[in-house]
Amino acid sequence: MKKRPTGFWFFVFGVWLDLNQTRKTNYQKPTLAALLILLSLAPDLRAQTPALPRREAGRDPAPLQTRQLAPGPAAPDTARVFSLQDLADLVFAHHPLVKQAALLSADAQAQVLAARGGFDPKLGSGFDRKLFGGTDYYNRWTNELKVPLWPGGIDLKAGYDRMVGTYVNPEYRTPLDGLAGVGLSVPLGAGLLIDARRSTLRQARIMVAAAEADRVKQINEVWLQAVKDYWTWYYTYQQAALVREGVALANTRFRATSRRALLGDQAPIDSVEASITVQDRQLQAEQLAVELQNARLLLSNHLWNKDAQPVELPTYAMPQRPTLVRVDSAQFSQLQSQAAVAHPTLLKLDAKIRQLGVEERYRRELLKPKLSVSGTLLSRGDFYRPEVPVYYDFGWDNYKLGVDFSFPLFLRQERGKLQQTRLKVQDATLEQQQSRRTIVNQVQAVFNTLRAYERQLALQEQTIANQRTLLQAELQKFELGESTIFLINARESKLIELRLKQESLRASYEKARAELYYYAGTRTLGAQ
Repeated sequence: MKKRPTGFWFFVFGVWLDLNQTRKTNYQKPTLAALLILLSLAPDLRAQTPALPRREAGRDPAPLQTRQLAPGPAAPDTARVFSLQDLADLVFAHHPLVKQAALLSADAQAQVLAARGGFDPKLGSGFDRKLFGGTDYYNRWTNELKVPLWPGGIDLKAGYDRMVGTYVNPEYRTPLDGLAGVGLSVPLGAGLLIDARRSTLRQARIMVAAAEADRVKQINEVWLQAVKDYWTWYYTYQQAALVREGVALANTRFRATSRRALLGDQAPIDSVEASITVQDRQLQAEQLAVELQNARLLLSNHLWNKDAQPVELPTYAMPQRPTLVRVDSAQFSQLQSQAAVAHPTLLKLDAKIRQLGVEERYRRELLKPKLSVSGTLLSRGDFYRPEVPVYYDFGWDNYKLGVDFSFPLFLRQERGKLQQTRLKVQDATLEQQQSRRTIVNQVQAVFNTLRAYERQLALQEQTIANQRTLLQAELQKFELGESTIFLINARESKLIELRLKQESLRASYEKARAELYYYAGTRTLGAQ
């Protein structure tokens, strides 16, 4: 026989009591009967605080269980992880801007090569002849080899001239075999200590160091941006994962609440609230899906293969977990010292100051009078023949000697150029002082930010642990019938929000650590 529910017997007893007391004038008994009938017709009043369904073997988890109570994320699939080191390998090997930075050093070496051209030996030759009406007016053939020497601005000269003809100037006429000569040209005034070609070569060599500093700085900038984009991708990925988890949990809770409302074990309004939670989290998930796609594209800007073709980050790729490596005081002191001495910006300015120092020295040299002495020992053109007389061979009796002198009386151009160069030196020195101060303070500021992030992460960890405890307690209260779906959703949403804040702090910490190394003039990965 089927067992009658308790409400049924309340109803029967109430009707019997009402029929038996209709002839009496006592109004208390009909009132009691009415209360019993209402009690039997209101079973839902006893279902506002239901017990949480227990998980049974072979069945789904209870609808209010949440993975937010787990102490940490599951271990990632290493085959899908695109690590920061993987990014470094691709960036430093194939990134176009990194290759472009290497051109700076190559260009500086090319400038040094061009400056060395001022010391290249030069061979020159010229021929000129006039023959008219059977008369050989002149027949001129000149040849010269000029070899610049580094010390003293000296030029070594060797030449052969043959100038014959009826109307050749006697002072230039040579024997029929021509005239050979070997000599030197020495500047005794301006140009003895330094001249234009030596100044150009020294400045070009100094600019190699400046170009190398530029190269390092450009690569550091590329790497810093790549690291920031990587951790932006990480944070967006974690946001999307947490919100997807929240959607799944809210959807499971909505289905369970709907079934219990249909069975009369829970108020229908709870299912409406659960549905709103699902829709709200689905909206967040849609927004984050677009942000994740954009973050993936942003990171793909730094990915190139060996064939100089752009590479897209696969959709199944996932970022590594932040290492959160702590920078201690000793490392900070080392980075600060390096920033004050070997930062690329300071090295470039130092090279510029040294370059201007060479230019200033050259401009001071031009304040001297120009005095150049040249001398050439002469011999007949066939000096290599043994029968050439001694008085026609090379000797101190056969020579040419020349002296050139010039001196601007007011030296306005030279003094103006020197003053401009000195002003440039002062400008570069002041810029270097300010840059050093700014760089050191930037390193200190970022280090302070790192310390603040460390404290915030520790506090956030405690806050998340407390919020998990609060959510667990809320679930237990719901099992005892002392809580509602609204409170559980609120606790769980707050926990998701705290975890998102934690991931944001982790990503910001890694970005700040990359900035610390960047402002110190180095890199966190791939520094070699």
